Amino acid sequence: MKTLKKFLIKSYYDNKMAFYYEMASTISLIVASSILTFAVTGVGTKPEFYVPGYWIGSVLGFIGAYYRQSTWVMILCIWFTTINSIGLWRVFG
Repeated sequence: MKTLKKFLIKSYYDNKMAFYYEMASTISLIVASSILTFAVTGVGTKPEFYVPGYWIGSVLGFIGAYYRQSTWVMILCIWFTTINSIGLWRVFG
């Protein structure tokens, strides 16, 4: 636990803005994936409940990666943002 705490503290002090975007991204993605996973036979299978969470998480992840200057994470998050934007358009468009 000490190692994890040190890691989180270092991450926070390295770039506070990136830390908060990454934290919000993580929370959004955990909520969206939990809805999809635990409600797979119920309301969670409706994409209007989890696609927005994935979109928000991927956008915030991209912003956090930008502030952290993490190229490969940015590429991955822009891919997820693009795919989730298509999903939003298909669900709500």
